[in-house]
Amino acid sequence: MKTKAQYKVKNWNAYDAALKQRGSITFWVNEEVIEQWHNEQKTGKKGASNYYSDTAIATMGTIQSVFHLPGRQAEGFLESLFTLMGIELEVPDHSTLSRRLSKLSVELPVIPKDKPVHLVVDSTGVKVYGEGEWKVRTHGVGKRRTWRKLHLGIDESSGEILGAVVTTNDVADCEVLPDILEQIVKPIEQVSGDGGYDTFGCYDTIAERGAKATIPPRSNAKIQQPDEMVQPHPRDENLRYCNQVGHKQWKQESGYHRRYASENAIFRLKIIFGGKLRRRFFDNQAVELFLQCAALNRMIQLGKPDSYKVEN
Repeated sequence: MKTKAQYKVKNWNAYDAALKQRGSITFWVNEEVIEQWHNEQKTGKKGASNYYSDTAIATMGTIQSVFHLPGRQAEGFLESLFTLMGIELEVPDHSTLSRRLSKLSVELPVIPKDKPVHLVVDSTGVKVYGEGEWKVRTHGVGKRRTWRKLHLGIDESSGEILGAVVTTNDVADCEVLPDILEQIVKPIEQVSGDGGYDTFGCYDTIAERGAKATIPPRSNAKIQQPDEMVQPHPRDENLRYCNQVGHKQWKQESGYHRRYASENAIFRLKIIFGGKLRRRFFDNQAVELFLQCAALNRMIQLGKPDSYKVEN
């Protein structure tokens, strides 16, 4: 019987300290944020300009997601923090936060790298109208039950989220891949995804970025250009090779197993933030997820495990 591979963490002390720091409630606010808390720019249009800057809205929205707080509790939490820190700043009320979120632009914090990245892509469903297990078991699934899909592009080596797109649950993964790649400025060496990306369009989009596509063919995949005289499409070449050597060997040779980095990122995102949304409107829900992705990147940058396989 084959035993499961075991791994040992080499930097346990540093990783342990990073995990504890993720749960720390010690806050610091630099002078730049304090100066930018209120919006000094005028729109030039009729009506009052926004009183709070995008920095203030993003800060409050992030704290709300990290600590799982309803709107009014998030408002009181931030007010008490500012009082304890001796910062004389007003806090946006919960209605202002809800109104401003839909137009907030969120930039994902990423550590710069010199070499091209191996991008792993995947998607997951996030609950919108969460229904308890007892209610579903007793009365069945409600008609209003739905979810949003969060599509992620993740750096395989660092685990950082490089691109994120939010859609409704009826949008296929292959349709969103161009939008994910468009968000990534740095060179891409390889793009790995599951069978949901096994389309000619995805292969062409990846080829336009000069990257290698590592996508397992679907069970019903067929060669579209059987004529050997025609320049074979990369998808057909991949399917032919898989048929020759088998899926298992193909996965080992192509590095497809490294796609687990996307599953790890999705697992961390749902464990930390709960896997459900508080907002009622789609634009606000999208920004809520983008803020969670940005917060997760900062947590990963605090420290991650450096492990190696234990030989039996």
